[in-house]
Amino acid sequence: MDGERANNDFESLIEAIKASDVVENRIHLVSQLGDLDLYQGTDLSSRADFLATLWEDFTCLDASQCLLNKTILHVAAKYLKLDISACLGQLLALGTKASIWCGKHLKMTLISMEESEEEEHTNIFFQLVLDLLGFSAACFSALTRSPILGEKVVMHIVEKFVSEQLNLTKASISEIKRIHAVGSEVLKVTQVVVDATIRLCRAYSQAVNWDSYNLGIRGDEGSMDSENVNNVNHVIHITACAIESLHELGTLAATGGGSLVTILNASWKGVVTLLQLGKGVLAAKVKVPDIVFTLISLVTESLRCASRQWFSTPKKTIGVTEARKTFLPVKFYLINAIRISSQYPCQAFTLYKEITLCVLLISSFGISLGIETHLKAASEVLAELVEPTSFLLLHTLLNSAEVEYESKRKLLDWLLTDESHLTSHHDEIGGATTIVDEIFSLNCETKPRARTLMLGQVFVFLNLLKSSSDLEEDTRIGISRKLGCLLEFLMDEYVYSAILSLHVPMLCGSGSTSEVSWQSMFPFVLHTLKTFMILASSGLAWREVESFLLENLLHPHFLCWEIIVELWCFIVRHAEIDMVYEIVDKLCSLFKVIASTEPSLMPSCALRKMARSICMIIHCASQSVIDRVYNSIVSDRSNLSSVIYIAFLMEGFPLNLMSDNLKMIATQSIITSFSGFIETNDEKPWWDSSRACTSGVLGAPVYALSSALQRLHINAADINAKTLKFIVDVIHRYGSAADSFTKNLYSKLLSQMLKIISDAKHLFASDEMKEVILELQKLFVKDTAASDTQLYQCKPDLASFMAGLGHMEIAEGEGSADCCAIWELYHMLLRERHWALVHLAITTFGYFAARTCCNQLWRFVPPDAALSFNVETGKDANEERFMSELKAFLEKEVAMVVAKPCAEQLGLLLKEGLMLKEIVNRVSNINLVDPGPEVRELQDENQPTKKRKLPIEIKEGMALMQNGLKVIGGGLAQWQQQHYESRELQEKFTNHLSCLEDMIAQMVDLADSE
Repeated sequence: MDGERANNDFESLIEAIKASDVVENRIHLVSQLGDLDLYQGTDLSSRADFLATLWEDFTCLDASQCLLNKTILHVAAKYLKLDISACLGQLLALGTKASIWCGKHLKMTLISMEESEEEEHTNIFFQLVLDLLGFSAACFSALTRSPILGEKVVMHIVEKFVSEQLNLTKASISEIKRIHAVGSEVLKVTQVVVDATIRLCRAYSQAVNWDSYNLGIRGDEGSMDSENVNNVNHVIHITACAIESLHELGTLAATGGGSLVTILNASWKGVVTLLQLGKGVLAAKVKVPDIVFTLISLVTESLRCASRQWFSTPKKTIGVTEARKTFLPVKFYLINAIRISSQYPCQAFTLYKEITLCVLLISSFGISLGIETHLKAASEVLAELVEPTSFLLLHTLLNSAEVEYESKRKLLDWLLTDESHLTSHHDEIGGATTIVDEIFSLNCETKPRARTLMLGQVFVFLNLLKSSSDLEEDTRIGISRKLGCLLEFLMDEYVYSAILSLHVPMLCGSGSTSEVSWQSMFPFVLHTLKTFMILASSGLAWREVESFLLENLLHPHFLCWEIIVELWCFIVRHAEIDMVYEIVDKLCSLFKVIASTEPSLMPSCALRKMARSICMIIHCASQSVIDRVYNSIVSDRSNLSSVIYIAFLMEGFPLNLMSDNLKMIATQSIITSFSGFIETNDEKPWWDSSRACTSGVLGAPVYALSSALQRLHINAADINAKTLKFIVDVIHRYGSAADSFTKNLYSKLLSQMLKIISDAKHLFASDEMKEVILELQKLFVKDTAASDTQLYQCKPDLASFMAGLGHMEIAEGEGSADCCAIWELYHMLLRERHWALVHLAITTFGYFAARTCCNQLWRFVPPDAALSFNVETGKDANEERFMSELKAFLEKEVAMVVAKPCAEQLGLLLKEGLMLKEIVNRVSNINLVDPGPEVRELQDENQPTKKRKLPIEIKEGMALMQNGLKVIGGGLAQWQQQHYESRELQEKFTNHLSCLEDMIAQMVDLADSE
């Protein structure tokens, strides 16, 4: 009876509403409609249909229309609390209609807000929007409780409803700043809508059979169920729509400021959650790469905004709190990118360039922050929050089983691409004014040619090596094949200077024990490479690592060479003894191959460098390994055995670390050869006697003893006064030498003898020492000595000899010839203006002054000593300035040096790095290598005599070149004395002149041999 009365009341209200043309009356009547009691059996479907017809399509002109629509929604919302399975489609149709209407009216309302002040109407409309969003969330919840599947018409209505509700949600958030009066309420209800949408999609996903659908699309048509296919397609459509909308909503929230952080979190977490549904089916329906690209773009844009703000503010210190506030959203974007990429690695890999560039930008930006003192806290926060997450994103792609190895190789290739030599520095920056501007102005097109990212590339690659334990074996092999790229980057002057000077923050430890610490770049490089070697040693990657170490053992860049040698040292220090034996045997075999193809003993030759490498490596090995290498050397019976032996001794073979028996044998052999050589030099021509010696090289016993003195204990009695007589003979022979080749031999022999005497302190008490000093004075202080470049090469060893004079009793006074000679020699050394010789001279003089018995030390210092001049102008010599510089130098020598890079040091390292790169380029372009005069002499002995007459023009031309060199040398000496301010250019001239003289000397020697 009550239900019949309620239906009659409903019919009466409907007729009254239809008959009324006044909106206010309709509002009142519709409100009464909502007050009617609802009983079981009430026809909710017809009521919902009627409510939908009441909602007019035209845009309202005043507040009353909005009030009517608001009342309609209020009544419809009451129906949602009941069993609405029979009328849900009608209610959803109402919601769709309302959403479309509100979306249009929102645009017009925002325009009208700028043109007029209809505050009441506007407020009512915004309340209507809030009610509609709440109604939408309630509808989503109703659908979640009872998913509608199998009814095509209703499913289409559901799809349309979801789409329009989410469109209105996005429109509301996009204009949140303009509707600030209800902004907080909009945020709250949007959060509810987002959560309801996610629950809806999850419920629908659980309600369908994905397995049979997947079997059907893979070709098993027998498992296809048309109804299930329709249902799954319906779920896919809803889920894809939700993902797309949440994607856009998350993007809007990211650009909307901190007030939208809740929407930001909910939206992106929703995207990740929904992408996990469907067992991979969504990959074909959702543009996953677009979503990942958006997240990567948000990361880059966030960092770009931070850099603009921090680097434009003059030295404002950025604290930890502000940095964390900036970087936490960045970490959030990266984490979501990781989750999506791990779910859809193949789709994400299509963006491998963008992802890699993003990781490089983060590392490069972090290094730039660390350089600035006021941004160090920000650099630490970036290292703690962002960098590890960015590396994990890269790992996600490299470690995926779904991504083929060839694709991973492409990623590594692109990560380490360096085409910076193809463009100038100014071409790459595109108008950027700072390093940070350059970093964030790069894209996938300009990245390969950008030098700005080089240090970032190194840092990222090092972190890949460091964390390679988390990578699969095939990826580790790919990384090991890229180790050579690391050395190529280290040769760049910018990277070189940074590696040697910079400290960077790094996250150490894991979990709650992790902390950020500042580490020097160079030790980090070594530690990382050693870590990778340990990981690679137990797998297939070791073959690539070993090849890399062997191929670069003679690397022309000294920093790269030092790294390679240190890695070999690490291996022999910790590897099993059998492995070490195998390694040193390989190295010795390689050394002998080099000796047979390039048997030169010149300081920079491959043979000497290889010997130096092996000596440094076995210095870290056990005694048995050192004995093994020594026995391999002395047991060699080839015609180059003497060259091999001398090369090892000259490069510091660790004789002192051998077993006692071998040490005794080696010492006795070296002393016997040296004594026999200097005692028989008057009996036979030197070259003949040299060939009678063990080494077969001119002066080989001298070279052997000079090198061994640093590592073996040799009795003073074994180096007697005959040594002094011999050096006098060498000086005489140098002075009377007729050609450059012979002078070159004697100058090197003189240097070695000066080294021997410097170490034999007891010889300074011999009477024959006075004659040596006088002969050296005649040789070095004569007028032509300044232009004698070969004699110039002896000055470092002369400085060592002069320091030893502090142990000699010197009779001071004008009448003492030897004292005057020492004065003049010190005057000559202290006048030198090359920075290296200045350092040696002042060190020598300081040592001498601290030990000599002489009282008139001022006599040893010339008035025009290099340190007496003004450093800036090179003029105005002053004795007090010399003493001041000497005092400062000696104080620096004993001071503790703290490694702290400054602008000046970085500039010097950059300059040094550029010079080293030029040297590497020159070495790389050399095709023919001269074996050097010492070995050439040895080879001549073993070659059949065959004379070939050269054209007279060649000999005349070489004579002209020799005379020209003398003129150039004299002019250069005069230039150095008169124009100190041009020292840098003078050094370059001197170096080039020295190389030219060596080349011409070799040509003359070739001509003489014909």
